[in-house]
Amino acid sequence: MALTVAYIFVFAVFALFKSPREIKKAKQFNRFIVLIPAYKSGKRVLETVNAVLGQTYNQRNFDIVVISDHQSEMINMRLAQMPITLLTPDFEKSSKAKSLQYAILNLPQFKIYDTVVVLDAGDLVDPDYLELVNDAYDTSGSKVIQTHKMARNRDTSISRMDATFEEINNNIFRAGHNVVGLSAALNSSGSVFDFQWFKQNIMKVHSAMGEEKELEAMLANEGIFIDYFEDINVYDEKIRLIHDFNMQRGRWTYIQTHALFDNIHYLPSAFINSKHDQIDKIIQWAMVPRTIMMGIIAIMCFFLPFIYFSLVIKWWAIAAIAMFAFALATPDYLVDKNWDRDYLRAPLITVGAIINIFRAGRDEAGNRLDAFSHIIQRLRRVIRNKILKK
Repeated sequence: MALTVAYIFVFAVFALFKSPREIKKAKQFNRFIVLIPAYKSGKRVLETVNAVLGQTYNQRNFDIVVISDHQSEMINMRLAQMPITLLTPDFEKSSKAKSLQYAILNLPQFKIYDTVVVLDAGDLVDPDYLELVNDAYDTSGSKVIQTHKMARNRDTSISRMDATFEEINNNIFRAGHNVVGLSAALNSSGSVFDFQWFKQNIMKVHSAMGEEKELEAMLANEGIFIDYFEDINVYDEKIRLIHDFNMQRGRWTYIQTHALFDNIHYLPSAFINSKHDQIDKIIQWAMVPRTIMMGIIAIMCFFLPFIYFSLVIKWWAIAAIAMFAFALATPDYLVDKNWDRDYLRAPLITVGAIINIFRAGRDEAGNRLDAFSHIIQRLRRVIRNKILKK
């Protein structure tokens, strides 16, 4: 717990030294493809498409592809009337990775693109978003950049807390990392990729959730830097209900654990070849997930005084440092009249998320068990047939 808190505190301090990026005007206009996976998103996908269609960027230089999975016929009819490419897969078991792969496989061969932008259904962007992305991509010189994902709503206590945690992650795992020359973490949307790299590597993603962690691992293995641009915003709709909030945190913990297990064997070679980004990612995934960390710290701080008082002092110290680090990483605009109350509730809310950690992976684990059972049944049939033949 102390090592995890120390890691968070160090990068929260580094984030204080970030400076505004000077984005130079691009010398050329990249041709963008904007991918919008939409699974049972309802009208939210229409809002995202309208926001992208309203760009000041030359419309001849970008195409929009919506992967409409398990949407209503009415939504698909409305999407079909828009100047976009509409794909309507019907996956038995849906995932964002499958939707992105489906889009790449179904692109017309004569279409040539330079850059991919991935947005989630429900995201909103400013009218100059693609123009700024084009300038930033040229300024960065990297194959991948991450734009600033922030809240579009803060109308409930949970959504305000979700917005705060989002910005804390932006400062610690993106801005703070870039300050010291390490790659930023990818977010689930607002990510911009070199088209050829994305086309080749998205097909290698096999996870039912957490495709951004797999892409991060591939980028770190290849030594490709992820640049973060805080002044280019994507407005994401935040969760309003505590149950959904807890399930989301449980799912993220499950994703982090699998990312660690899938990449831990790269650590020795990363040290030998001085792949600092890869080392950092593996250490980051090996840390106690922040939801578990805050939940356990809250539990220990509350119960230990009743067991043995002297044992609780170090836990109070760890809790104080963690809360101070999170306060450092919280932007000023979020500190309003509701901030104190929501901030003090955070440790109690995270306790509830712990019970959802394994529940979030239940579907994927169930899929693996189903596949294993299917193999066993086939083997039994083969053996039985051979016995009958004899």
